[in-house]
Amino acid sequence: MEKSVIATKKDGKGTIIINRPKVLNAIDWHTLFAIRDEFNKLVEDKEVKVIIITGAGEKAFISGGDVEAELKMNGLESYRWSETGHKFCHSIESAPKPVIAAVNGYSLGGGFELMMACDFIICSDNAKFGAPEVKLGVICGWGGNLRLARAVGARKAKEILMTGQMIDAQEAYRLNLVNKVVPLEDLKDAVDDFCQEFLNKNAITLDLIKKVVLYGLETDLRTAVQYESGLFGVVSDTKDKYEGMGAFLQKRKPVWNDA
Repeated sequence: MEKSVIATKKDGKGTIIINRPKVLNAIDWHTLFAIRDEFNKLVEDKEVKVIIITGAGEKAFISGGDVEAELKMNGLESYRWSETGHKFCHSIESAPKPVIAAVNGYSLGGGFELMMACDFIICSDNAKFGAPEVKLGVICGWGGNLRLARAVGARKAKEILMTGQMIDAQEAYRLNLVNKVVPLEDLKDAVDDFCQEFLNKNAITLDLIKKVVLYGLETDLRTAVQYESGLFGVVSDTKDKYEGMGAFLQKRKPVWNDA
């Protein structure tokens, strides 16, 4: 039996592939747990500097939750499904490493929500985005209502969520929902090139930048700047701070210790 999730590691990059192309990489319980487990392994792996999440084939990143599976869920089971999805999306958002969604085709429903939890989104020019839940008589359950409003503003988010209409790659870029749009055949190379920006940085500063940005979105500015100052003090006492500044003054490339 073919695995529903495939994880690989190469040159500092950990890649997770949702491998259910026959159902456009829709997620059921088994697949969700498999993605979560592989993601956690890559987070803990010190050789992995950046994590990529993508879908098998050229038609879909993740087309959403498995509707047949969700139809069978009662209220409590649906709550658990939502709770588990929320926890996983938060683990992506708060992971100490950069996480890139490489979107190849449809990114809908739960896939759309999971994608928005990633730090960066690079998509192919055939990508389609949306939250069709309203057409099924339900709402987003993995944070889509919340993250979309933060990304594109409340008015546009309500339009996307309440109509269930899809938007294309160029519209997603215009709305600042994705970082880059590239031809489908160039997606892998574009993601690999983008990864280079993080492979030559030290892990501590990348982690702390994520923490400050995320915390700043969730609290008031006065509180957030105090948090930022605290982390600035922490990073200023690391070996990499002295290595980075020393290398700058000596006009050489730094050698990071992630310490």
